[in-house]
Amino acid sequence: MEEGRKQILLRVYVLYFLLLMAGLAVIGKIIYLQVVQGEELRKEAREITMDYRSIEAVRGSIHDENGRLMATSVPIFDVRMDVASPLIDKKTFQTKIDSLAIGLANLFHDKTYREFKSELISNRRTGNRYMLLQRDVTYDQLKVIRNLPILRRGKYNGGLIIISKNRRERPFRELAARTIGYSRNKYRVGLEGAYNDVLEGDSGKQLMQRVASNVWIPVNQNNLIEPQNGHDIVTTLDVNIQDVAQNALRENLKKHRADHGSAVLMEVETGEIKAIANLKLDTVSGKYYESYNYAIGEGTEPGSTFKIASLMVGLEDGKFDLDTKVDAGDGKTIFFGQKMIDAHEGGFGEITVKEALEVSSNVGVSKLIYQAYASNPEEFIQGLKEMSLHQRLGLEIKGEAKPLIKTPESSTWSKVSLPWMSIGYEVELTPLQILTFYNAIANDGKMMKPMFVRKITSAGKTIETYESQVLNKSVASEKTIEKAREMLEGVVENGTAENLFNTVYKIAGKTGTAQIARESSGYEQTGHKASFVGYFPADNPKYSCIVVVNKPAKGIYYGSSVAAPVFKEIADKVYATQLDIHQEKVPQNKVFNASLLAGYRNDFTQIKELLGLPLQIPADYAEFIYHDPADSIDNNLKPIDLKTGQVPDVRGMGARDAIYLLRREGLDVKISGKGRVVTQSIRPGTRSVRGRNIIIRLKV
Repeated sequence: MEEGRKQILLRVYVLYFLLLMAGLAVIGKIIYLQVVQGEELRKEAREITMDYRSIEAVRGSIHDENGRLMATSVPIFDVRMDVASPLIDKKTFQTKIDSLAIGLANLFHDKTYREFKSELISNRRTGNRYMLLQRDVTYDQLKVIRNLPILRRGKYNGGLIIISKNRRERPFRELAARTIGYSRNKYRVGLEGAYNDVLEGDSGKQLMQRVASNVWIPVNQNNLIEPQNGHDIVTTLDVNIQDVAQNALRENLKKHRADHGSAVLMEVETGEIKAIANLKLDTVSGKYYESYNYAIGEGTEPGSTFKIASLMVGLEDGKFDLDTKVDAGDGKTIFFGQKMIDAHEGGFGEITVKEALEVSSNVGVSKLIYQAYASNPEEFIQGLKEMSLHQRLGLEIKGEAKPLIKTPESSTWSKVSLPWMSIGYEVELTPLQILTFYNAIANDGKMMKPMFVRKITSAGKTIETYESQVLNKSVASEKTIEKAREMLEGVVENGTAENLFNTVYKIAGKTGTAQIARESSGYEQTGHKASFVGYFPADNPKYSCIVVVNKPAKGIYYGSSVAAPVFKEIADKVYATQLDIHQEKVPQNKVFNASLLAGYRNDFTQIKELLGLPLQIPADYAEFIYHDPADSIDNNLKPIDLKTGQVPDVRGMGARDAIYLLRREGLDVKISGKGRVVTQSIRPGTRSVRGRNIIIRLKV
């Protein structure tokens, strides 16, 4: 009995010992795996694993309004080879490797035949079943690869592995490049960024196995979730007009060696943007490229293009009318110790409100606004706000600068803020914000939101259509809008933009020449900004346009000389190609009544005799005479009262007679335009000062 008990205990001890040893062995193995082989095993685990990986959807395309591609996803391929596949026998590999290497070298040119052959042999020896042959292969190149030795046998027998992906391309390259934009990682720019959710689609998923540090291969097709490709967007842009705008702007920037510039064309009724160009000088290469959307993102002092807004506030409030007179004097005035001058030496004397805008008189406009609102500047600011000039446009494209319209509560408000704001300083607007305001004037007061996208489509079918949006139903009363349009037409017909005047179609708009100030030093000049903004045809506006050129470096910086020619080139192209905006031609048999206005008496006598007109010439003592166009042509012509020592009234005269009379009083005459005199810079009857400059403007 005792003996049996001892045997049982012995067996228990042996079993316990064995279990203890087994436990110690397991613990020892765990420690060995964790400490000795841990890093190696963890690395292997990272390298050999399976996961559901995303499959990129094909990104939607961006079209112009006529369906032409402006951005699209082009399929490209990474080509790999299962060079160690057991289905590629040794004999086939050895006999075909030379011709395969030669084919790859001839196709890609980045490696020699010997380099390709060496890599193929080396990777087969190491058992690489996922050897990279070439990245970013085009479809045409892929067709060649499919016919190369060994690879022509296909995926299984030839080891050919093709990984499809997409590359974003712009067929028209730089045209509207910054507005088209891009969507890269977390960066969203332009339309690509604004409509990223529409364009990108939904990614698919597939079970894949990692066979190298960052190389994944599909396991099978059974677990594939197909990606849903993105939708397309149809923009409001017109590639043809965009090309004209971009090239016109580039050539102008090159001509004046300007730092950067922008040009935008908008459809008046809808707010649709037909062209938007932004170019910046690369000082290293000397070329211009699209690096930033200045039209949307650059808020600066607009200068004289802001004057129409100031005058519209005064007209709307009844502070003055178009024929109200203001004394612009000799072109110089001082507000609280700060000097303001007109660009034209000698000044304009007494002029009307309409003439003040036409000749872009800083002195005239600032005096009008200061006299009207000095006691209550908040009223002027409120008028600007009622025209929505203080608000962003709310664009889908990111990066719009916020307008700056100061108020008396602003920390930077001073005694000179009101007069300087009236001529476009101490305020900030982007080119597109200025254009939107002028577009409202052309659109009978209705301010439209700039529109870049017309609709979303998928496989040619419309998914969603976007309608035009109204930002302000009326920026001013109908009467004020009519007066504003009359003034803007006058700028082209009689004023600073006479170089845009043509007999085919009418243009209305405003030139601007602003000094660019260094922020840290107040108004220390660092350059100029030349601009022109307006619309056409002025009688029935169809398009509005703005051109801004920053820091021209060739000594010419006025808006009429630098920016206006770009506007005209764009407008001429649009007018020539769109017959629906042409004005109805006047019948050939239509008779026009002519009025003889003012001039030398003997000339009137000759006209009477030559044409047999029933003119009644006054007495011989009248050296110069005039005819009031309000009277019938057979009424008596009246003598012009010419007094020595006073500036004569030469309005209505031809250039020859006007120059003769003005020089007889010792004045230095400068003329612009052709035809008859419509304005003179010094008011008639003013005491004449020998050597003083006077500017006369002529119009046909």
